[in-house]
Amino acid sequence: MKSSWAFVACMLVGGIALCGNALAGETLFSNYVFSVAPAGENGKLWAFSQDNSGTYSGITYLSFSVAKDGSIVTEPTKREQVSDTLTAVHDGLLYSNISDEQAEYRRLSAIYAGSDLGLVLPIFAMDSNERYRIPAGYFTIRDVNNIIENPIDISAAADIDTLKNNPMMYTISGFAYDSTAKRLWVARGALGLMVNDRSGKNGAKDTTFVLNYEKKQLEKLEDVKKNLDLKNNPEIFDVCLHPKTGELWLATAKGILKRNSDGKFSTVSTKLDSTARVTGLWMGGDPLQIIAETNYKKDGNVVGGLWRRYDGKDKDFSKVNFLDTAGKVQKKDIYDESDYTVSDVAFLGKTAFVLVSSVGGSTSGYFKMDSLGIRAWEKDDNGKDKWLYGYETGATDRKMRITSLTTFPLTDKRMGLAIGTFGNGVSVSADSGASWSVVLNRAKLDNNLGSIRMVPSVILAPGEESLVSYKVGKESKVTIEVFSYDMRKVRTIVKDAVRNADASRSSNPKEDFWDGRDDHGKDCTMGVYYIRVKDNHGHIGWGKAMTLGGNFR
Repeated sequence: MKSSWAFVACMLVGGIALCGNALAGETLFSNYVFSVAPAGENGKLWAFSQDNSGTYSGITYLSFSVAKDGSIVTEPTKREQVSDTLTAVHDGLLYSNISDEQAEYRRLSAIYAGSDLGLVLPIFAMDSNERYRIPAGYFTIRDVNNIIENPIDISAAADIDTLKNNPMMYTISGFAYDSTAKRLWVARGALGLMVNDRSGKNGAKDTTFVLNYEKKQLEKLEDVKKNLDLKNNPEIFDVCLHPKTGELWLATAKGILKRNSDGKFSTVSTKLDSTARVTGLWMGGDPLQIIAETNYKKDGNVVGGLWRRYDGKDKDFSKVNFLDTAGKVQKKDIYDESDYTVSDVAFLGKTAFVLVSSVGGSTSGYFKMDSLGIRAWEKDDNGKDKWLYGYETGATDRKMRITSLTTFPLTDKRMGLAIGTFGNGVSVSADSGASWSVVLNRAKLDNNLGSIRMVPSVILAPGEESLVSYKVGKESKVTIEVFSYDMRKVRTIVKDAVRNADASRSSNPKEDFWDGRDDHGKDCTMGVYYIRVKDNHGHIGWGKAMTLGGNFR
């Protein structure tokens, strides 16, 4: 059973089954997508989803083709649910009221590890409060019929006092796969670095190491666990294999280190040295870029930094510049000022697409970073520069949190971009983000307002919206209103808005949604609400949704 308030959200919505099996979806396992990743073939993409209550999780194998006019065509998909007691999404990602501020906990690490392992994702199990907060291993997924759970022994954490009450300190926050040596490297935070060695004849073997910072070498965790000291055995938050040299790079609580030919490690940056808490590391692009994130707390505030170095060109990392619409570099550190943390980085030629979200808020989107830095694409009505791409630039057709971003080969000659969203499915672009195609579950709806669906049917968190899904048989003027349980009207969403007949649904996702608020912009109290849709031809349809109200905002 899931957390109590999520269970209440499922039970209180009367006669409509709102939290049933998510496999009822047509295209995706769920529109709540937390990870998108390449699947190793042209036009193929993995998407990991949960239903909106956080009860069920599953994987979707998406297939795309590109039409002659450059548009993206979604082919039939394959879906499968993972265990109902395990998931790849810890609850700090799902529910904003328990979200972690530390950057390393605010993303879902995932890699495609070739045909050897397929898609690799972390596994989380429930704690005593029925929250998915216990790191339990990792999934390897070669296809929807071959989802393998790989448990990791966490008994060592039970012997370490500082970790007993905070399992997120040893959550998996990074993967790297060496296909030549057949080794999967796993960053485990306070429990260091695990290697899953698959090269032997007797099967795979797990060994966990911690970094002895003073000696600059790895030591087996089992040899030092009783004397684990995070000052000399710093947390390892991310791991990368250099795409040219094959060197192992570590993002740690004491800077960035790389392994040398003698097996020992050396610091690669004087700016990101032992005083830098480096929480993320990404490599890619042409020319090769190395991007790092720093994140720490000071006097109760989160201090973040975004850094970059061009391999073979720059001597050291430099803070990433933010440029206004005129190309002028900003003196303020926009990244730190906005309390951003990195969720994903994807590389496409000379451009790095950096997906970020704000700590303690619902703001999310991606930067487009070129050789000079991150350029503002527009000024808002108040004259402030806008750097984030997202809903306003057409990446999503609803204001939903963007959770994941990746590049993948659409064809032999064309790379695609894909983003996952919390509630709006997957968006795919064939032209470097200039235009997007949205992939959503679209259940069959009847003409003339014969059926109304609210997607999702429960508004759980701040900034969430519930789409009013309906279909009209011919062009109509539509009015959508929200009523309380005692049939008191609390909100008019649209009035006499023109909607066209459509083979799937007639909803305008940019307008036809309810955000749980009344006509005065105030949060409605927790409860069930009725949504009425009527047209100018005498047809009326009813839907039902629930909001958890202002107490959860």
